[in-house]
Amino acid sequence: MKLLLDFLPVIIFFAVYKFSGDIILATAVLIPATLAQMAYTWFKTHRIEKMQLVTLGLVVVLGGATVLLDNKAFIQWKPTVVNWLFAVAFLLSQFIGKKTIVQRLMESSIELPSKVWSNLNIGWVGFFIIMGIANLAVVYTLSEEAWVNFKLFGMLGCTLVFIIGQGIYISKHMPEQKESSGEN
Repeated sequence: MKLLLDFLPVIIFFAVYKFSGDIILATAVLIPATLAQMAYTWFKTHRIEKMQLVTLGLVVVLGGATVLLDNKAFIQWKPTVVNWLFAVAFLLSQFIGKKTIVQRLMESSIELPSKVWSNLNIGWVGFFIIMGIANLAVVYTLSEEAWVNFKLFGMLGCTLVFIIGQGIYISKHMPEQKESSGEN
């Protein structure tokens, strides 16, 4: 449900674009949709994650620039800027604080050695860098419509594949469960 809520503004952007063929209009709808998503999240949980705030800020700033200047480049660069900011944040967490961002996000559910947490975190750094590059490659080599499709389906698909890969990596590094033999 959270994943659907997180992608709802992108889905709305996609639907408006597909219906109208107008990326400026789709962006103009994306901004209030993202604001509504944040308001709903705040109403339900009384909490908004830092990553969500960064995304909201970039949607408002870059989306606003897209609409005001009638220039799609700003909204097309947003996924790259978001991904690269996340890459920097995840990378810095390797050196600042006692725990990486991945560990802080997942340690309540899973126990892993610190080296594995570090590897997972670096994996996310690489993923965010590659996704930023992939976004620019699509923006500058394919059509606007291909970029809109990539933004929803390509990025979501890549993220799901990466998460599955991380799950496999985690499963290989989880501490073994001690079996009770019933003997004294």
